[in-house]
Amino acid sequence: MVQQVCIEPGQVRKEAAIQTSAWVYHFYIMENEQEKHEYYMRMALEEAQKAREIDEVPVGAVIVFRDEVVAKAHNLREHSMQAYAHAEMLAIQKASESMHTWCLDECDLYVTLEPCMMCTGAIVLSRIRNLYYGAKDPKGGAVDSLIEIKTISRLNHHPKVTSGILAEECGAILTDFFREKRKKPKRDKNQFKITQE
Repeated sequence: MVQQVCIEPGQVRKEAAIQTSAWVYHFYIMENEQEKHEYYMRMALEEAQKAREIDEVPVGAVIVFRDEVVAKAHNLREHSMQAYAHAEMLAIQKASESMHTWCLDECDLYVTLEPCMMCTGAIVLSRIRNLYYGAKDPKGGAVDSLIEIKTISRLNHHPKVTSGILAEECGAILTDFFREKRKKPKRDKNQFKITQE
């Protein structure tokens, strides 16, 4: 027995209009999301510029909780004389102090350069929800380059990773910094050696 389907006049046009509206809304949301990510990455780039101005490697980071910035930081390794003073580490520390918790599972981290092994570990341990980064780091990146964090299945947390946000601008500030560095005399490594009296 064949069941007859009754289509009301204009029903096809109505369904097409609904479908079109859904697609328009989808692209509107996607466009707004991209604008939001670029907005926060530009803030991270401002932090990177602060680092550059004091002759630190220009990497900046921003942590966002429910669309509110809770921490901003840039590299301070040379000034603090601390190996761990990367932008991500300092931003995570500030966010934890601000929110009175180590668990940042509702927070998103924006950073201009793919995090290293140390920072990737801190991102996992602090339960960062989303990681957004700009330029890849083929020599030291531990998210997608040297190590692919998503392939380590035994980790108890994996942040959702989005790369390539303002990648060209994030890469350019680093390229320019190291180009200028190469023009200057290399620093004496002996200054870091411990001498016994």
